[in-house]
Amino acid sequence: MRPFRIAAAILVIAALPSAARAQDGFVLQSADGDNRLQFNFLLQVEGRFAADDPQNNVVDTFALRRLRPILQGHVAKFFDFYFNPDFAGGVVNIRDAYVDTRFSPAFRIRVGKGKEPFGLERLHSAPHLTFVERALPTAVAPDRDIGILALGDLMGGVVSYAGGVVNGVADGAPADLDTNDGKDAVGRVVVRPLARSPDHPGAGLGLAFAASTGTQGAVLPAFRTSGQQIFFSYDHAAIGEGGRNRVSPQAFYYYKAVGAFGEYVRSRGSVRKDNIAHEITHESWQVAGSLVVTGEPASDRGVKPTVVFNPGNHTWGALQLAARYHVLTVDPAAMASGLAAAGSSREARAFTVGANWYLNPIVKWTFNVERTVFDGDPNGARHVENAMLIQNQISF
Repeated sequence: MRPFRIAAAILVIAALPSAARAQDGFVLQSADGDNRLQFNFLLQVEGRFAADDPQNNVVDTFALRRLRPILQGHVAKFFDFYFNPDFAGGVVNIRDAYVDTRFSPAFRIRVGKGKEPFGLERLHSAPHLTFVERALPTAVAPDRDIGILALGDLMGGVVSYAGGVVNGVADGAPADLDTNDGKDAVGRVVVRPLARSPDHPGAGLGLAFAASTGTQGAVLPAFRTSGQQIFFSYDHAAIGEGGRNRVSPQAFYYYKAVGAFGEYVRSRGSVRKDNIAHEITHESWQVAGSLVVTGEPASDRGVKPTVVFNPGNHTWGALQLAARYHVLTVDPAAMASGLAAAGSSREARAFTVGANWYLNPIVKWTFNVERTVFDGDPNGARHVENAMLIQNQISF
């Protein structure tokens, strides 16, 4: 009889009001609340196009950007789990899979695969990104990794922390296995000075600092624009070796309809090609701002429209305008010593303007135009990139 009970429960969930489903996904829960299974879903379809692209550096295409059925919840009251596979591109990619043991709001232990507690925008959830693609600093920060972390919130959320030991990954990259015996130590602290005064104009201010140190893997990064053009990569014979250190100061601010954030990321490690070795530094930073012109509050969790899209009632949802400037610079030694691949650019500077149309809590359209200049010269060896990106998202 148990399969029939589960089927009946699913039918009951499907009959719940859409607002409840949009907030919590689809939920199965025991009567005492100690066991809970929540199903969420993310689908993003996007188009990437370039204007004035004489070198054909950008491939104009529609793409299935993300396709993620997400399972999360808790068992036996104190054990949270999160499982996030991605089927975009016709392959299965386990993005996140971890278990938390909750001792208190101030302390929990996480074991498994997830985002390293480092990059500010990397830690923004994919459904709530302000722009179609994350900015250039994300290419220098680590992505998902496997390890053990301690994390929690102190003083009623004034201070949050996360840190621990992970395998270590290349800049901007995830990994499922380590490539050496060394491990990385990583940590991030966030301070929200006025978090306990929600009516204060400074309640949405946060300052953060992240750092990591460990052993550089042999695999080295390549850097892409929002149009997915690779503008820097290493020579095929170059490998990483020795230590690698990263630091990142960060800040964010949200007040009523206004939102802003910025971050700087510096990654330094040794690179070798034959008998040539150098300490190479990658540096990147961004500043971004947004305004919800329909008046809803801005946050790093997106925008919840006051009225939803309904042409019959002449209501259209919420509209947010956004802009950012971001830069990535590679150490000149990488070019001068022959460590970089032929044709690589040492620097990219990009300016993005965009609009987010929130039709309801589930459906969102994002429109971006981004201009990227390489090595400070629009007419240089690598032609300026003028990218147009559009994305439609369903997320609950």
